[in-house]
Amino acid sequence: MPRYKYVANRFLTFVENIFLQQKLSEYHTGLRAFSSTLLAGLPFERNSDDFIFDNQIIAQAIAVGARIGEVSCPTRYQAESSSINLRRSIRYGLGVLRTCGQYRLRKHGLRRYPYLDVDPALVLARLHAADNTAQPTTEVRESARTDG
Repeated sequence: MPRYKYVANRFLTFVENIFLQQKLSEYHTGLRAFSSTLLAGLPFERNSDDFIFDNQIIAQAIAVGARIGEVSCPTRYQAESSSINLRRSIRYGLGVLRTCGQYRLRKHGLRRYPYLDVDPALVLARLHAADNTAQPTTEVRESARTDG
């Protein structure tokens, strides 16, 4: 990854943590895992079809009060690791900043955005119901041992 992209990613992560009031180490790797229950409650079909989709879905998750955890993954910062050109990188960075601003404006009730127009109570109720009906991890592991 070119140095300017690394620096831009660190800067954008810093800004996102401030605007979204999170403490995530990174927003731009592309590796994401979401519960199916959360995805069922988010209007992700209203999100962009471009790189900014990831940031919009994170903003949606934060807007409904979903918990966000991080999973480490190896990252390579080599020239061939990045497929996005300079023009698209700038567009992406501006989109990240726009998403942050939209989240804050929505949070303070100053503006509405269709992709952030979601009922937190409904989504959280689904998440809590799914948590209460989920099987304990040890039973899943035990089943996996007997199946193969």
